Amino acid sequence: MAEDEIRRILPHRYPFLFVDRVLEWGERRVRALKNVTQNEPFFVGHFPEEPVMPGVVILEGMAQTVGLLVSREQPGRNGYLVGVDRARFRRPVYPGDQLIYEAELERARAGFYRARVQASVNGALIAEALLSVAVTSEEG
Repeated sequence: MAEDEIRRILPHRYPFLFVDRVLEWGERRVRALKNVTQNEPFFVGHFPEEPVMPGVVILEGMAQTVGLLVSREQPGRNGYLVGVDRARFRRPVYPGDQLIYEAELERARAGFYRARVQASVNGALIAEALLSVAVTSEEG
């Protein structure tokens, strides 16, 4: 799935869309990527001499990946991040890295979803968390 299709599902836009492509999409699992470039606006201040992708941005990309996963069960609705558990950041992410997000749905109940998410670069685990998402009413 390309970025234009992702934009049809997620409400995020530049500079706050952190998923460039969906690589795999199963019934309860999604695998996506983010190409991290030197032109990302957050690198201007984090950190100018040694640019490192902020952990909160990695976490947001993970949440957007869960949003894509939830959209399969709730088309036309937006999911909002309502919980972050067991978040761990293992290694830094630099310009030029290709960040891979993998989300797997663990629980779905009455508009609330819980997913296990991991982020990796070149097969090395970068971050992981359990994320909870609540779905809003239909758009319009």
